[in-house]
Amino acid sequence: MASDWIGSLVSVHCGATLGVYQGEVSSVDQTSQTISLRHPFHNGVKCTVPEVTFSAMDIKDLKILEIRKSFAEVPKQNGPDSNSTLTPHGGRKDKGGGALVNSTPVTVPNKTEPKLQEGGVSPVPHYSKSYGERQMDMAGQSKGFRRRHNSWSSSCKGPNQATPKKNGLKNGGHMKNKDDECFGDSIDDVLDEDFDFEGNLALFDKAAVFSQIDSSERRGNGARSRGTPGEQTPSRYRHDENILEAKPVVYRQITVPQNGTKEYSTDSGLVVPSISFELHKRLLAAAESHGLSLERRLEMTGVCASQMALTLLGGPNRLTPKNVHQRPTVALLCGPHVQGAQGISCGRHLANHEVEVILFLPNFVKMLEAITSELALFGKTGGKLVSNVKDLPETPVDLVINCLDSHENGFLRDQPWYKAAADWANQNRAPVLSIDPPVSGQAHAVEAKWSLSLGLPLPLSEGAGRVYLCDIGIPRQVFQEVGIKYHSPFGCKFVIPLHSE
Repeated sequence: MASDWIGSLVSVHCGATLGVYQGEVSSVDQTSQTISLRHPFHNGVKCTVPEVTFSAMDIKDLKILEIRKSFAEVPKQNGPDSNSTLTPHGGRKDKGGGALVNSTPVTVPNKTEPKLQEGGVSPVPHYSKSYGERQMDMAGQSKGFRRRHNSWSSSCKGPNQATPKKNGLKNGGHMKNKDDECFGDSIDDVLDEDFDFEGNLALFDKAAVFSQIDSSERRGNGARSRGTPGEQTPSRYRHDENILEAKPVVYRQITVPQNGTKEYSTDSGLVVPSISFELHKRLLAAAESHGLSLERRLEMTGVCASQMALTLLGGPNRLTPKNVHQRPTVALLCGPHVQGAQGISCGRHLANHEVEVILFLPNFVKMLEAITSELALFGKTGGKLVSNVKDLPETPVDLVINCLDSHENGFLRDQPWYKAAADWANQNRAPVLSIDPPVSGQAHAVEAKWSLSLGLPLPLSEGAGRVYLCDIGIPRQVFQEVGIKYHSPFGCKFVIPLHSE
């Protein structure tokens, strides 16, 4: 009879659209060919309604998960045990009232119930109770019944476990444990077994995995990216580098007619040979004949030297609007020659950038025109001009710029003002920057930390410190006129460091 199945737990498969429902059979209507489930789960999720009703047209498959324990026993039929009876789905039950021995789900395909195919009920499940009734059922619904759908399986239930009732009581009215409500009935059995970390780790063959990774890298790259001795490592490129093959890089792009006694190299590896003072003088004369006058050369040298000095003073970390109370101080030592005029031009640009400049220049009756014009411009900056060493600061300054030496007038070193200025610079603990220092044949009266050469470097001695090179704007064809094959080593800069070979 249909009423005998009420209370059983079943799983109803309604196809891909409606999904799978599980619940307790509440009613079976043979006339309308419908079946209703209370406390339903839809695809493993608790439904918000207490009951759903299905039409035979919607059901693709039906499985009985558990038959209610009050199911009537049937007479024994050829059973192997005389003390047990067979339930309608083939399970054996002891006569003493024990639990079902076999609770394997029974599949009831829809083909065995031809009458169900004749129903005309809508395929969408409908709810047989009103809104008020559903709210009452949900209020009294057992919390223990709100579990994962896999806890309905009879394999997870004990032999004496009954279907939960609406009042939330079980086995004599005792409330279910909260952990059991959340995680299911058999969670304690699962937790009894400790996970074998060592055993599972032993199953991992690390050597085989790394060997497979290495072989895949060889297939993809042609060489191992991790690299080992004896194997070629593939090239790694920056985001701004070209990955296409280019011509081999030629590092000696500058050649001079007479090899100097010293060679330098840039950060990128380009070779920059030194030239003699005579060749350097010819180069400047050729540039001047093409329009690169002394005034333009002084301006270019002053800009490059001031940029380097500003960097040495701290750059943007020092020269900020919030740091106006700590303006850097620079002492500029100049002689009465072209090198001195270059230093005055540098001091003018430094003063324009809010640097406190103190310019030392001895008094002479007659000055070079270049010095006179540069002094007139420097006087408009507000910088301080002194002619006596006693007027120089007694405390250390931030930077000393040395322009005392001349390439041609070596006799100036014997002058009292020169010796006094050199002694002051050596006694002051500030670092020294020399602009266009003389060649190594002359000793340096002031030990410099940095030296700035113009165009191409001269063979400087170790006392010149670290050598830098500035671009004063001489065109390539002017280099060619004096026999120099020239390609600019500056790249995107006007001042570059040079390294001794």
